[in-house]
Amino acid sequence: MPYEPPTHTVERSLRATTGAKIIAGVDEVGRGAWAGPVSVCAAITGLRRPPEGLTDSKLLTVKRRTEIADLLRTWVTSYALGHASPEEIDALGMTAALRLAAGRALEALPVRPDAVILDGKHDYLGNPWRVRTVIKGDQSCVAVAAASVIAKVQRDKMMAELGIDHAEFGFADNAGYPSPVHKAALAERGPTPYHRLSWAYLDALPQWRHLKKVRSWVEGSVPEIEGQLGFDF
Repeated sequence: MPYEPPTHTVERSLRATTGAKIIAGVDEVGRGAWAGPVSVCAAITGLRRPPEGLTDSKLLTVKRRTEIADLLRTWVTSYALGHASPEEIDALGMTAALRLAAGRALEALPVRPDAVILDGKHDYLGNPWRVRTVIKGDQSCVAVAAASVIAKVQRDKMMAELGIDHAEFGFADNAGYPSPVHKAALAERGPTPYHRLSWAYLDALPQWRHLKKVRSWVEGSVPEIEGQLGFDF
């Protein structure tokens, strides 16, 4: 399906309205997975013309996504990744885990951004960062699209490596997301050390339900359910 290439429109607007000179695009991957970390990439691109075919990683084939990621690693001005582990996700909840991973990515950049373009409508990053949220920023903004592709390829590689000792779960193919192979392995073998144990999928697994971790919610807060998908039998 044809798509409009990303532009520097938002970045130019931030430069004009805030005086920001160094702007990072930020995107995450792994939010809805049952296993593995949630990973965030921060990328600084400047205003140069991006590689041909750059767009949201989800719109690219595996082959094309990998090719573009290889180009991006040397094309971007700089990039860094941050991760929040399954244990941190279980302990903190997804919003706080995203904030942790994004902060790690931004702090790992060789220069500190003056502003951040964050994919989506919710600012999970907050202070001290100056944030502009952009819905579908991974399709419309060059820096966010670059972060999207790098994050997806890097996390997929990480999940394939984690899955070497757990071949039955198919992590090399599903990257820790729900799939028939993943569900069947969970039902038979139970969660691996890489699974998120606060996720609702365990509710449908009587044999393993005792492993579920329940966070103690702060009074007045609402439990996060984003991404916590259960079995659909």
